[in-house]
Amino acid sequence: MASNNDSIIKTFVVVGALCLVCSILVAGAAVGLRPWQDAAKARDRQANILSVAGLPLQDVASTYHSRIEARLLDLQTGQYVAGDANRYDMKKASRDPALSVVIPAELDKAGLKRRAKLMPVYLAKDAQGQVESLILPIYGQGLWSTMYGFVSLAPDGNTVKGITYYDHGETPGLGSEIENPRWQALWIGKLLYGEQGDVALKIIKGHAPEGDPHRIDGLSGATLTSNGVQHTFDYWMGPNGYGPFLATLRNGGQNHG
Repeated sequence: MASNNDSIIKTFVVVGALCLVCSILVAGAAVGLRPWQDAAKARDRQANILSVAGLPLQDVASTYHSRIEARLLDLQTGQYVAGDANRYDMKKASRDPALSVVIPAELDKAGLKRRAKLMPVYLAKDAQGQVESLILPIYGQGLWSTMYGFVSLAPDGNTVKGITYYDHGETPGLGSEIENPRWQALWIGKLLYGEQGDVALKIIKGHAPEGDPHRIDGLSGATLTSNGVQHTFDYWMGPNGYGPFLATLRNGGQNHG
């Protein structure tokens, strides 16, 4: 008796075999492309760090390795610790209970829930090897998304030299204006802290008073995104973020060597 090639069983066998082959090909492609994907992510991170430090982007890898030193910072002590900051994944660490801490709700101004115990700090140096600026990763909740960025500070640990946001899902034309170079330029020269060491930098509705060292224009039509940026700075520059580290800098006690 002739076999029935159109039987349901044979159909499932063919479909199953096809799915298996496709899954193997997809998995193989993902594994094979991972080194290129990782390299692309590293280059993007390096480019953002160079940009906020005001360094040229013509040869990203070469400029990064010659002008940027990456260090790991223990947020609790405000001191550098041993480790490869260039390979450190702060997002992954923040999800690992052994490498992170839970942020109590009353202190969680930026809506993070958890944060890594260690954070990378990037030291931008001049041609003579002197530190020109410090680049700190920052992130916090906006209206629709977690907003990831970098802030560049002068070696005094107080004066803003630049800010950039490189990953977010805020509303195009409104909250997405955190990427606008004109708005980012308003940050340059502003001071994070007041005379008593409190976080004094404030994003206000409308235009900041001329010459005010702490006030920055809010984003028009994007109050909740502006609030998210404010809360991000309140947390990360406060006592549970980079505050202890920056206080040591302001008091002249941190050695970058």
